[in-house]
Amino acid sequence: MSRVPPPPATTDAAREPMPLAEVNLADLDRFTDGVTPWRMFHTLRHQDPVHWQPEDAPNSGFWAVTRHADIARVDRDPETFTSTRFVNLEEVDDDQIRRRASLLELDGLRHRALRGLLQRQFGARVISGYADFLRGLTATTLDAALARGTFDFVEEVSADFPINVLARLLDVPPEDNQRLIDWGNRIIGHTDPDYADVLLDSAESERYRDLPFRSPASLEVFAYGRELARQRRGGAGTDLVSRLVNEVPRDGVPLSDRDFDNYFLLLVVAGNETTRHTISHAMLALLQHPKQLARLRDDPSLIPTAVEEFLRWASPVYHFRRTATRDTELGGKRVRAGEKVVMWFASGNRDEEVFGDPYAFDVARRDNDHLTFGKGGPHLCLGNQLARTEIRILFEELVPRLADARLAGDVPRVRSNFVNGIKRLPVTVTLA
Repeated sequence: MSRVPPPPATTDAAREPMPLAEVNLADLDRFTDGVTPWRMFHTLRHQDPVHWQPEDAPNSGFWAVTRHADIARVDRDPETFTSTRFVNLEEVDDDQIRRRASLLELDGLRHRALRGLLQRQFGARVISGYADFLRGLTATTLDAALARGTFDFVEEVSADFPINVLARLLDVPPEDNQRLIDWGNRIIGHTDPDYADVLLDSAESERYRDLPFRSPASLEVFAYGRELARQRRGGAGTDLVSRLVNEVPRDGVPLSDRDFDNYFLLLVVAGNETTRHTISHAMLALLQHPKQLARLRDDPSLIPTAVEEFLRWASPVYHFRRTATRDTELGGKRVRAGEKVVMWFASGNRDEEVFGDPYAFDVARRDNDHLTFGKGGPHLCLGNQLARTEIRILFEELVPRLADARLAGDVPRVRSNFVNGIKRLPVTVTLA
């Protein structure tokens, strides 16, 4: 079989100069080739690190924050840069906020109270107890996929593995896995015609303005979650749904039905998408950099270190938005109250001031201060320990099995400036 050449790695191509006037982070079509976003980020970090990005109506534009230090400052200061006006680029009114706000769109005491409902379940001690389950699940997933020889790594591994973990945490049957995957695709892929029921920027989306991501799939997730809540309410279960419906947050205010809907939807989406795309990007990077794959094969003790490089390299979520609560200064620019301030985590993960040779994929990289889960603020990713554990165990089991691995086709990307997603990753493997 002829070898399919790998797509461009984000190395020298990402540093190819792009005139500042041509940068447009609001143009979703710039985010489908795996190179152009990195070129735009490179230009902004070096020429205009806090950059005003105009947008088409009805949106009003945003400040693009692209350096690691500035991103960390915004993320750690919720009093000045609030999440309560929403964390994606869509501009919403007060009624939409009231209907759609999840844990991500809260600050202060209520945010801490709702986060606290499940925080222990995602702590290191609990996650370590899943190790045997995860390793068994990994073996089952890889046995089925690798036996095919040539297969879509996204479908057979990247999507399948984390969704099985989520199903365990929610205590739902494995036969529901494909529905969970499809819901995540349709909701997070709301700007991609291959995934979306209704595209975000279409006139039809106005019918769904009060739903998360304006996606009709949200209604299906709500219905599914409500039935689980009905079954678990008043029981003694320890799954995530049981905890949400049977425990009272520390502030003493029980979850409303709407609170539960939005929390459950967040678990379904966030519990799968970011880990899935990190695994896909990591595998693609290993295919593009076979010497790095050989290093892991020769020295498996590097894999925990490599996981941090996988997360930095993948940057599965391009950005999160905040909104200025008052006039302030950031990176030498005057930011006014009410303006959107967008932390481009992916750009910060290539900042030359923090990472030596940031465009090199290095599985032995030390002092890897990446921003993939946020940077020390109150919204640090709740599931970061689980994600790290899943990724580590998967590659601990995968790498020793591979004598050879190569691409077997094109690698299409999700049309999105929010999620850095890979739709398909066709591979051919030879087993060791």
